[in-house]
Amino acid sequence: MTNNDILRSLRYLLDSSEIKMIEVIGLTGQQIDRATLASYLKKDEEEGFVDCPAAVLSAYLDGLIIERRGPSDRQPPLEPMSHNLVLKKLRVAFELREDDVIATLQLANFRVSKPELSALFRSPDHKNYRPCGDQFLRNFLKGLTIRLRG
Repeated sequence: MTNNDILRSLRYLLDSSEIKMIEVIGLTGQQIDRATLASYLKKDEEEGFVDCPAAVLSAYLDGLIIERRGPSDRQPPLEPMSHNLVLKKLRVAFELREDDVIATLQLANFRVSKPELSALFRSPDHKNYRPCGDQFLRNFLKGLTIRLRG
């Protein structure tokens, strides 16, 4: 999944307008104009499509956390954007425990064990770390959509 795919999925999941997405990004202190955001939300084959930078996706996810949970005194660690980090930030934003994540995945007919799930949230230098794949993230977003939108 590309950053654009993730951004489009989150927009659908939350039923957000472009204005609302700009406001959420603004919570992090970053600014983006509507035309730029619209170019990130276009499908790959559409005219005017632009690849979404990791910094914009990260700002949107951090803004979601601030919007849903309130501001934090702590600075988020600087990590390169990965599917694992997207998963971690969504877990924090939606206040999901391990069982909630498993139940969310089951809504998308995707089964995962607790050890498999915990491997996704480990530090990349941990011996049991496992990178989050496209299929896993896609099914998590699908399950989260079902959970929130019915």
